[in-house]
Amino acid sequence: MIYLDNRQEEIKVSEELIKDMEKVIYFALKEEEVENECEVSLVLVNNDEIREINNDTRNIDKATDVLSFPMLDYPKGKVFKDVYKEKEFDEVYLDGEELVLGDIVLSLEKALEQSKEYNHSYEREVFYLIVHSILHLLGYDHMIEEEKIIMRKREEEILNKLDIRR
Repeated sequence: MIYLDNRQEEIKVSEELIKDMEKVIYFALKEEEVENECEVSLVLVNNDEIREINNDTRNIDKATDVLSFPMLDYPKGKVFKDVYKEKEFDEVYLDGEELVLGDIVLSLEKALEQSKEYNHSYEREVFYLIVHSILHLLGYDHMIEEEKIIMRKREEEILNKLDIRR
């Protein structure tokens, strides 16, 4: 289940965009071989709120595009399908029957700014940031170049399969 919380008023969020965001989340999970019923929270915020969250959680006092808060731990270089694909989860990880993957906090203001900067659609930027964040929830990272290459490749593969192009 996807819990969507739109906490911003600067950018209108259509029902169609909400459905498309959910579709992207479910597709990315499927592509990453997550077969469990899952719970993901998607929180839509403005630049001020994401700056505050970024400062509170990472001590970085600036607005960013997306923050990911995974609930599962991953060994260095391992992702969900390497570690958890066959795991039977207990109530520590479950909300009812659903595996709690974590939270995505997305600044729609920053997504709009970046779509203009990168010269592609606002929707493409939102979908890219969602895929990027889902991959973080599943253990991917980009702190070192080798991991960054792997993560970027997966992002593009998933977006291409959804026919979401630059």
